[in-house]
Amino acid sequence: MRQDVASHARDEGQAAPGDRRIAVSAAFEGSAEIAEARGMARDFLTSVQGVHGLPVSVRAMGMVQLVVSELVTNARKYAPGPCLLDLEVTGGAVTVSVWDSSPTLPAVLPPDPDRVGQHGLEIVMAVCRTFTVSREPVGKRITAAVQLADDPGGDAAGRQPA
Repeated sequence: MRQDVASHARDEGQAAPGDRRIAVSAAFEGSAEIAEARGMARDFLTSVQGVHGLPVSVRAMGMVQLVVSELVTNARKYAPGPCLLDLEVTGGAVTVSVWDSSPTLPAVLPPDPDRVGQHGLEIVMAVCRTFTVSREPVGKRITAAVQLADDPGGDAAGRQPA
């Protein structure tokens, strides 16, 4: 695993706390590294809360690890070569972005309680505020955003109603 961390304010420390770029990136090549990707997400969110003072709910901690696990697993399973994982805090959410070298876009299957397996993207789409798939010059990028804090009323913040 290769990892790069960015936590800096624009304009050499003159930016307000909400303007800081808080991000981490890593490349993963083996299926054993899926656990490392989850650990990276957990450590990143622990830092977001402890070092940067942003609220991270218990639900968000678990959901981000789940999303990272599903997206990195799919990239390792269906695409040759490494995958790249980027985590960044923006607008009260953590954006999880996974790039892989396969140009084949994922098939999001309709819910089917009788189907064994292949529910990962279905679950990711249900727990995320946003979910996008985009083609890249080489491969594709899947991006999902998970709200960091729960609603003050106690409701879990996930996909926004349309």
